[in-house]
Amino acid sequence: MEVADFDYELPEELIAQTPIKKRDASRLLVLDKITGAIEHKHFYDIIDELQPGDTLVLNNTKVIPARLIGEKQETNAVIELLLLKNIDGDEWECLVKPARRIHVGDMVTFGNGLLTATCTALGEEGIRYFVFHYQGIFYEILETLGSMPLPPYIHEKLEDNNRYQTVYAKEMGSAAAPTAGLHFTTDLLKKIEEKGVHIAYITLHVGLGTFRPVKVEKVEEHKMHSEYYQMSQEVADLLNETRKSGHHIIAVGTTSTRTLETIYQKYHRFKACSGWTDIFIYPGKKVESIDGLITNFHLPKSTLVMLVAAIAGKENILNAYRIAVKEKYRFFSFGDAMYIKPTTDTSLNTTDTSLNKKC
Repeated sequence: MEVADFDYELPEELIAQTPIKKRDASRLLVLDKITGAIEHKHFYDIIDELQPGDTLVLNNTKVIPARLIGEKQETNAVIELLLLKNIDGDEWECLVKPARRIHVGDMVTFGNGLLTATCTALGEEGIRYFVFHYQGIFYEILETLGSMPLPPYIHEKLEDNNRYQTVYAKEMGSAAAPTAGLHFTTDLLKKIEEKGVHIAYITLHVGLGTFRPVKVEKVEEHKMHSEYYQMSQEVADLLNETRKSGHHIIAVGTTSTRTLETIYQKYHRFKACSGWTDIFIYPGKKVESIDGLITNFHLPKSTLVMLVAAIAGKENILNAYRIAVKEKYRFFSFGDAMYIKPTTDTSLNTTDTSLNKKC
């Protein structure tokens, strides 16, 4: 497949620069993946789409203030680091600008020495590996020195950093927000639970893939970067029971989808586990772990457009995007949402009752 097949025309003025005042007042395009039929609603109407016994799966990762501006120790050159992935202890994978100035052994200082970082290894396309040195608690220092790593298409200043966090964000470690979840309010989640819908939390720390465009011409040649995920036994049991009882599993966001599908592809059911995933979902890849998906509108020719096309069909998705443009929906991280409705078939294999702690 050609990457160009997933392109679409998007006027720049439809790229949302700021979040709307009320999270759940954003618009919601509801797509039937079988017929391609479309309805226009608001996000708070999602409660009408969910049924008692369904399970809503959310990614509870929390965005860290991962963007740091410092100085190279020897030359005082300004260096920008974006923390992408915690490798082990105080070692991090970082995206560096300008990367050409940083070599193994170079040291970068931040906040007049409150935090320092030594480059330990070089990676591809601007990636460098650093060990950080500090006194105290690392994440508290980040709160002082770092800033929120907003996507490059957002040019407005974010007045409230909490608007780039979901209301249920808990597990520190993401370089970007799982943006489909930004539409939920605490009150809306409470009403969903009161309706009899189960809510489950998993974790995937969003990393480099969010910031990297697809640079190859053929879809199949693209290589995804790995991201850390985790699922508890309680959630695994709930998801298996949801599927067994004939109810729907609704993923909130592409990150939740990638986590669920990673586990399901390996074990043909859900298991308590943690690990790293570089799963790449595109048309032709069968998605078996979920029945429906709540998602935002994604960048042209991105892996995320390919993922939703794998679930709802390329033509359905591109048509929905054309209609969203015509109806002036707001796009990308602070934009409006789409709900890909489930079919009624949830009959997947649930006979294996063994559980694993690692996957």
